[in-house]
Amino acid sequence: MIDFFLQFNPITQALIATLFTWGVTAAGAALVFCTKTINQKLMDSMLGFAAGVMIAASFWSLLAPGIEMAEQLGHIPWMTAAIGFMSGGIFMRLTDKFLPHLHPGLSIDKSEGVKTSWQRSTLLVLAITLHNIPEGLAVGVAFGAVAANLPSATIGGAIALAIGIGLQNFPEGTAVSMPLRREGMSKWKSFLMGQASGMVEPIAGVLGALFVLKMQHILPYALCFAAGAMIFVVVEELIPESQREYANIDLVTMTTMAGFSVMMILDVALG
Repeated sequence: MIDFFLQFNPITQALIATLFTWGVTAAGAALVFCTKTINQKLMDSMLGFAAGVMIAASFWSLLAPGIEMAEQLGHIPWMTAAIGFMSGGIFMRLTDKFLPHLHPGLSIDKSEGVKTSWQRSTLLVLAITLHNIPEGLAVGVAFGAVAANLPSATIGGAIALAIGIGLQNFPEGTAVSMPLRREGMSKWKSFLMGQASGMVEPIAGVLGALFVLKMQHILPYALCFAAGAMIFVVVEELIPESQREYANIDLVTMTTMAGFSVMMILDVALG
């Protein structure tokens, strides 16, 4: 797999990787062709697993390499990490505040962002799309970092991040398509709306890779920024959503730990 990626430039690598993550989102959305409902315990478990993957990816694939790069480039490592990390969270908070969206499982009157007359389906897609931006950005930045030839950035680590993001995208596609199907939307339309939430990842991935290739001196900040944005998504959305059913909290906690372990293994093994 590593040899396959090495034949392409970083932009193409980021595009291929994020097309994969988009494809997994579509696979999750495709569950509407098999069933109209999904067991809540299973859904919560998948979301918990996704949260664990993102937490591990934020540290192993983004924050830790960003700190190491900052030190190699002569920056103050803790300051670079703190500025980048908090900037990512603040960016997501501002986007969350102003972009109209609706989290899965909530009624239309609980929509967030600027108030609009948009349909529930559009708001649901925008909620997941909002969270896919930092994921695509993280993958793009990781592949762009490899081109900087710093020891802490490896092609294996970037591939591991893409695989991890792909794994946690599966329940996100399901989280959009299933509610729409239950509300009477056709299978095909529910699927198309669900997979649409992942379309932003290739765009964000390519832009992230381009950005760091043109401005390599801010690469450590970019990695920590992506980590902060992903942690915001985990704490603001994935964990609360996965633990909405109180009876499933213990199960969700264990699947979160399992997701963390899987991503950690991927990163250490491939990176």
